Amino acid sequence: MRKIGILCLLVLLSCKQKNNTKELSLMPEAPAWGALWQQRAAEYRALSYQAYNSARLSLDELLKSSTDKPFAIVTDIDETVLDNSPYYVHQAQQGGNYTDSSWVEWTKQVACDTVPGAPSFFQYAASKGVTVFYVTNRILQDEQQTLANLQQYGFPHADKEHLLLLEDTSSKEKRRNSVADNFNIIMLLGDNLGDFSAIFNNNSMEERREWVEKSRLDFGKRFIVLPNHMYGNWEEAFYRDKKALSFADSNTVLNSLMRSY
Repeated sequence: MRKIGILCLLVLLSCKQKNNTKELSLMPEAPAWGALWQQRAAEYRALSYQAYNSARLSLDELLKSSTDKPFAIVTDIDETVLDNSPYYVHQAQQGGNYTDSSWVEWTKQVACDTVPGAPSFFQYAASKGVTVFYVTNRILQDEQQTLANLQQYGFPHADKEHLLLLEDTSSKEKRRNSVADNFNIIMLLGDNLGDFSAIFNNNSMEERREWVEKSRLDFGKRFIVLPNHMYGNWEEAFYRDKKALSFADSNTVLNSLMRSY
């Protein structure tokens, strides 16, 4: 009887161990995993080239339409034309997240590489008479080094007139509308859904998914999306209506959202 009792206890402990799943530690390390993929995975390069190849094909078609204003393209910068993955590796190694001061320290190095396919596409667009506007949430302190980084790789219209930095709000709608006053915006490029429309700003995961479904015919045509596994409004949507005041809080929220079996 004693042996049977011990055996039953071991079985119960085994079942408890299997059901007691470990909470994964995702923050602040997870962005570094995304950065590693961005730096080393051939699939990342393939997806970037795919996005820009689609953009070129779509641009040729869109330029056939009539317009009463000059054609323009509005593009994001970070993870759309410039690669900031070394910054997110560095921050993860330091056990930290994004801060304005550390970000400016990074951009001052003018060390961003380009997103594969980006320079040739924008040069092609400019050769077709399309004006390029860079609408970014980089802050004012980034202006000089941002222009230097863009000019380093020959991006067209890389000047103060065509660089629209963060103003009073992270929403880019006001800045896009200012471009639309004088130009016909035929294409938008970005790594974040807020780069395309304000309808994606500050919404829940479910609402963002619904709007993607409603806009599905625009993707690959007017809306060109670049991959970014490191950060974005998709992550902010995870924490909506939830308190995440620390990395421990973030990990608890993120673990609650993941599906396993």
